[in-house]
Amino acid sequence: MPSEAGGEELESLRPLLDGACCCTSGGLGALPGAPVAEGRARRSADEREPGRRRAASSATGGRGSFVAMVDNLRGKSGQGYYVEMTVGSPPQKLNILVDTGSSNFAVGAAPHQFLQRYYQRQLSSTYRDLRKGVYVPYTQGKWEGELGTDLVAIPHGPNVTVRANIAAIIKSDKFFINGSNWEGILGLAYAEIARPDNSLEPFFDSLVKQTQVANIFSLQLCGTSFPANDSDTLASVGGSMIIGGIDQTLYRGNIWYTPIRKEWYYEVVIVKIEINGQDLQMDCKEYNYDKSIVDSGTTNLRLPKKVFEEAVKSIKTASSTEKFPDGFWLGEQLVCWQVGTTPWNIFPVISLYLMGETTNHSFRISILPQQYLRPVEDVATSQDECYKFAVSQSSTGTVMGAVIMEGFYVVFDRAQRRIGFAVSTCHVQDAFRTASVDGPFLHPNMEDCGYNIPQTDESTLMTIAYIMAAICALFMLPLCLMVSQWRCLRCLRRGHDDFADDISLLK
Repeated sequence: MPSEAGGEELESLRPLLDGACCCTSGGLGALPGAPVAEGRARRSADEREPGRRRAASSATGGRGSFVAMVDNLRGKSGQGYYVEMTVGSPPQKLNILVDTGSSNFAVGAAPHQFLQRYYQRQLSSTYRDLRKGVYVPYTQGKWEGELGTDLVAIPHGPNVTVRANIAAIIKSDKFFINGSNWEGILGLAYAEIARPDNSLEPFFDSLVKQTQVANIFSLQLCGTSFPANDSDTLASVGGSMIIGGIDQTLYRGNIWYTPIRKEWYYEVVIVKIEINGQDLQMDCKEYNYDKSIVDSGTTNLRLPKKVFEEAVKSIKTASSTEKFPDGFWLGEQLVCWQVGTTPWNIFPVISLYLMGETTNHSFRISILPQQYLRPVEDVATSQDECYKFAVSQSSTGTVMGAVIMEGFYVVFDRAQRRIGFAVSTCHVQDAFRTASVDGPFLHPNMEDCGYNIPQTDESTLMTIAYIMAAICALFMLPLCLMVSQWRCLRCLRRGHDDFADDISLLK
C-alpha cells in the first residue's frame, strides 16, 4: 500500500465505499487500495478455529516446518489481510495489515474510534524513542507518527524476536477502516520507499539481519473462498504468510519466476495482456507506465489509463450478452444476481504475460472473473450475490493487487531478486475454467517493455544552464543601460538643486 514515497502516489487500500445494488457507491476509502466497506468487528486470529491447518513442508533446504504459519492471515474482503504480531515488553498483541506495496512498520499508538486496541509505548520497558517524526500520505488517507524501536515478534511466524523500527501513529485521517480489525501496517517492500527516507531499515531487513531467517517470504491469499468459522461474519478472508521459505502444500504445479526489475516496490515487467485469448496489441511499454508492481495492500488490478480503457472495451465486448451500467465499470456501482445464478461464463479470462528468467521467454498467469469481480456481501440480501468490478484506472502504473494474488501462491524471493507465481490450492474456479500459470512463451526484446524515467545527463543540464544565462543577459543588458543613463541624469540634476535631492533621499 504505497504512500507517496519518493514522489510517487502509493496505490493502496482505499477505493470507494460500497453501495447498494446498481447504485452509486458513497464515500471514499482509506488505505491506498482497499474499499472501506463497513463491517462487523471480528475476533482476532488466536480466537478462531484453525480451519484448514495441515502439515507443511519447507522448500528452502532444511529450515524446518512452516506448519505454524499456515492460515496465519485473516481479514475481510476488500479490507486487506492481517497477521497477529506482538510489540514491546511485556508483549502487546496487535493485528497488522500485510502490505507488499510500502516499507514502514506503523501501528496505532493513540485512541481512535476504529481501533479496539493500540500500542502503548509507555507500558513497554524495551521501547526506545528515536526523537524523530514521520508523515505518510496515501492515495486517500494519511498518518503522522513518532519513530522508535522495540522488540517485535510474530506468534504464528518464525520463533524469533527482533528489534525493529516502529512508527507510532498518533494522528491519522481516513487511514484506519471501521470494522477491519487491524491496528497497524507491515510494509514488506524495500528501504528505497521508506519514510521519512531510505535510511530507515524496514522490518523484514531487520528480521533477516538479526536472525537466521532466509531472505524470502511467500503469500497465499485465499479471498472469500476461505471457509470462515464465524457465523456472524460474511465476507471473511484468510490465507498464509510463510516467512523464510516456501510451503509446498499451498500450491499446485510449478512456480514460475519473474525478475524483480528494481528493488523499491516489488516491480516486475508485463510483456503482454490478453482478454479471452485476444491480444490487446498495445506497445508493451504502456503496460508498465510508469511501473508494474505486486501489492497485497491494494485491492484491485489497477491499470494505466490507456490500458484500462482497452481492457474494459474488450471485457464489455466479451460480456455483451448482458448490459451493465457505466458506473459498474468505473467501480462505482454494484451488480447483483440471485444466489447461484451469477453468469460467470460470459465474463472473459484476463491473462498477464510476465518476463521470465530465461532470455526471450515469458510465462502467463490467467485470472478468472471470480477474482476480478469482487463479492460485496455486506450489502447483499440472502437471495442475492452482489459484485464490484475490481479492475480500475491508475495514474501511477499497473498494480497487481489482492484480487489478482488471490488466485496464486506468490513467492517474494528477495535473495534471488525474483517473484514466483504458482496456482494456489485455495483458488476459486468453476466447472469450465481454472486459474493457471503456464509457459514458456517466446517473447523477444522484453527488456524494451520496462519503463525508464527519462534521465538528463550532466552535460545536457550545463548546456541548458548556459543558454538560460545567455537569455537572461540579453534581457538584462538594456535594463542596465537604462539604469546607468538614469543615474547620470541624477548626477547632473544634483549640481543644480542639492537640497531637493537630499529631501528625495530622505523620502
